[in-house]
Amino acid sequence: MNKFITLAALGLCFSSINAQEAKEDKKAEEGFVFTTIKENPITSIKNQNRSSTCWSFSSVAFFESELLRQGKGEFDLSEMFIVHHTMEERAVNYVRYHGDASFSPGGSFEDIVACYRQHGLVPQDAMPGIMYGDSLPVHNELDAVAGAYVQAIGKGKFSKLTPVWKNGLRSIYDTYLGECPKEFTYNGKTYTPRTFADEVLKLNMDDYISLTSYTHHPFYTQFNVEVQDNWRNALSYNLPIEELMEVMDNAVRKGYTFAWGSDVSEQGFTRDGIAVFPDASKGAELTGSDMAHWLGLSAADKRKELTSKPLPEVNVTQEMRQTAFDNWETTDDHGMLIYGLAKDQNGKEYFMVKNSWGEAGKYKGIWYASKAFVAYKTMNILVHKDAIPSKIAKKLGLK
Repeated sequence: MNKFITLAALGLCFSSINAQEAKEDKKAEEGFVFTTIKENPITSIKNQNRSSTCWSFSSVAFFESELLRQGKGEFDLSEMFIVHHTMEERAVNYVRYHGDASFSPGGSFEDIVACYRQHGLVPQDAMPGIMYGDSLPVHNELDAVAGAYVQAIGKGKFSKLTPVWKNGLRSIYDTYLGECPKEFTYNGKTYTPRTFADEVLKLNMDDYISLTSYTHHPFYTQFNVEVQDNWRNALSYNLPIEELMEVMDNAVRKGYTFAWGSDVSEQGFTRDGIAVFPDASKGAELTGSDMAHWLGLSAADKRKELTSKPLPEVNVTQEMRQTAFDNWETTDDHGMLIYGLAKDQNGKEYFMVKNSWGEAGKYKGIWYASKAFVAYKTMNILVHKDAIPSKIAKKLGLK
């Protein structure tokens, strides 16, 4: 009898273990399972830390990938060299408008293009850009000091400005980021930023163009996207969203990467490597929850449920994109690098994204962005013109 009871107890124990394992297996199956379709070379994941410099990190990541694609080797380029020059030039622009312009630590992909043209670039070792004892960027104090200084000049009640106010601004950035090097040694040879760009990197800035997709300007023309960080008024070619998505897909499949400007404030952009656009209006139906349970969930719990596994997504239209841009639901708040394509266990395709938040999240600094999310939340991209399908390039007048 006791033997029988013992065996029965063991049977219940094993059944419980098996049930728990099955439950865990089912839970694992319900998550995202990705298979890579196409993965183009990238350099290591960087960390912008507490700095508003994603625009520099993402555009540098793009140029580093371009150098890999072109067979020129692996480079680690200085983001802060670009930040230093860009902020000085943005301050001059702000003062020229007597303070009726934007001055903030943000920027656009055009800033690396302008920096390359005007100044060149330097390796990370030549200008690490951290002069305050930390190992990662911390710009809270720098941004406050520089912002106050520039505002005092731009909005000051002066009858005439002295020629030295720019020196004062430069000294602020020199103090926090270090001076931009005039010369440095790379692989045993001395270069200036200009000669390093011209003789070593050899990138042609005329090869890189910005693309966007909005209806308040005609398609197949250029316009400057109306966001504050596009302070240089850089022009983007305007495409219907279907053709912009075609460019992005074609680029990756043909071996190209591209810098991606997007909005990560959207609920579907998680901090664990997923960016999706599920139809929240069908929340209970999509997640398998009963309606009473769904309605009782907090906003954070609903977001978690909607982004925890593959679900049907919203069918994004051109009109939806425009509405979100016009009513401020889509903002220009983060730059990243798209470098690959993957599919989930249901066959749905996602872009593989290199972020600049260190090795964060489940995928160690990589995000998987669904095509629905990308179609809805793309502000613009910077891409090599040869990555554009010929029929679309012809519509834009590109050669």
